[in-house]
Amino acid sequence: MMENFKKQLLKTIVVITAVVSHTNAQTQDWKTEKRVNLLFGIAQTAIAKGINVEGNYIHNRFIFDYSHGASLEFTGNLLPDDLKNQHLAVHEPWTTGFGIGYRIKEWINIRVEPKWHKFEFYYEGDPQTKSNEITSYNTFSLGLGVYGSYLPFKKKDNFLKGFIISPSVRFWPTVSSSLKGGEFIYQNRETGKVEEIKTLDPGTKFTPIVVNVSIGYSFQLNKKR
Repeated sequence: MMENFKKQLLKTIVVITAVVSHTNAQTQDWKTEKRVNLLFGIAQTAIAKGINVEGNYIHNRFIFDYSHGASLEFTGNLLPDDLKNQHLAVHEPWTTGFGIGYRIKEWINIRVEPKWHKFEFYYEGDPQTKSNEITSYNTFSLGLGVYGSYLPFKKKDNFLKGFIISPSVRFWPTVSSSLKGGEFIYQNRETGKVEEIKTLDPGTKFTPIVVNVSIGYSFQLNKKR
């Protein structure tokens, strides 16, 4: 009986050791994986009527990204009060840049991000042509981003396994601007007053804070062992 007990105990230890080793191996897989993600920003399309495309390359714990937004429109309540009261519309024909980051966990990473932006100002409702443009300028922002990475179907064995959701919170303050003196003074035809347009940040209501959710697909380049 004692001999059988020893055999069963030995088998149990072997099984537990194998399970723990397999679990640890799975836990470590994300630290040595290589992936490519293709993502599309929801806020840029749903709120600003434009597009934003982002590509990520993941190499072990490092992540490299490039993103480009186009044709973003801001009017009414999407503007800060001073611009809303001037009856203006802000058009961003492009916003572009890259990021370099580090994965703290499989599902979260932090990135340093230099970005470039183009701002054009028109009266709300006017055709956005060069002749109607009030002023325009370029800016450069440099900040940090915290990104999530959630693959809800990663355990599936079909095409759904690559579906990815990526929420993000970013702090992108404007570092420099082509707007001389950081302001543009002009006679506003709608208010009849001398008004001011200042250098903007690229975030929500043109603050430095950017909150967004992107969705897309993740392609695994190296297979798990």
